[in-house]
Amino acid sequence: MALVSGYHHLTLSTDGVQEDYDFYTKALGLYSVKRTVLFDGVIPVYHLYYGSRNGDASTIITTFPFRKPAVYGRRGTNQSKIIQQAIPVGAADYWVDRLNGKGIAAEKIERFGITRVALKHPCGIPHELVESPADSRPPIVNAAQGVTAEHGIKGIYGAAIAVFDRTSMDDFLSIGLSMKKEADNHEGLMFSVPNASGPSSMVEILHEASGPQGTWTLAGGTIHHLALNTLNEENQLKLKAHIEGLGFTDVSDQKDRNYFKSCYVRSPGGALFEIAWSVEGGWALDEPADQIGTTLVFPPWFEDRKQELIAGLEPANF
Repeated sequence: MALVSGYHHLTLSTDGVQEDYDFYTKALGLYSVKRTVLFDGVIPVYHLYYGSRNGDASTIITTFPFRKPAVYGRRGTNQSKIIQQAIPVGAADYWVDRLNGKGIAAEKIERFGITRVALKHPCGIPHELVESPADSRPPIVNAAQGVTAEHGIKGIYGAAIAVFDRTSMDDFLSIGLSMKKEADNHEGLMFSVPNASGPSSMVEILHEASGPQGTWTLAGGTIHHLALNTLNEENQLKLKAHIEGLGFTDVSDQKDRNYFKSCYVRSPGGALFEIAWSVEGGWALDEPADQIGTTLVFPPWFEDRKQELIAGLEPANF
């Protein structure tokens, strides 16, 4: 039995906070789910969460805008490359027109026989909106931004990982994480993430044997990690032990992310994976459930640093 059920969230490090917020909420029609700060280290950096109105797992994209501290990374191989979100079948033309109309270059492409809209975050990280026929989730409707149920993003489709050796991830994904190989051809490999509702989310492996090694640290302009949902702590710890038992011992201890608990593992292809589960109360731990994502909040252990952190954050109009 798989210990994973779909994605929990995807996390990337970006550049300016305002362009990041506008991209996800105004261009893509996602909702602000949480505004807090980076829990690791001491640098004041926003941690912004976007997704469905209620912040459902598998819809969440999170970002660390690094413009003010000016910490930037290098996109390259052996690194997660493309953020992918699912859209209804037939919605690609709408998104091409909408995004180009907003000054975001977008075009229809195809990979593994699936239609996609290719675009880039303002900081340069590639994104794709993927027409996913197996995805039964309701689209995210955002009337204020003109996004209807006919076209709205449904949530995370997955991510594409660039690697030197495309076979190096096979055992990790199939044996370690119980993913099923759905495609293996000249375009790369595609694995479906275990999910009770069917094969609606994927990990794609793209062969990029040349080019620079991508940055693995938290640094602007790069994807940091892909988080899978274990649903509860028991599954998380069982999966952690299973991965370590296979010899993938670069696994962190459990970390408290306030709204969820996480462990991190570096895959042999370089991409960082997280295995996570949401705690009871979730996003409503520090905001009313019907007002999540509307205020700047801090974890209890940062209470004594609150004013220092606020002073160090990049100004933004949320």
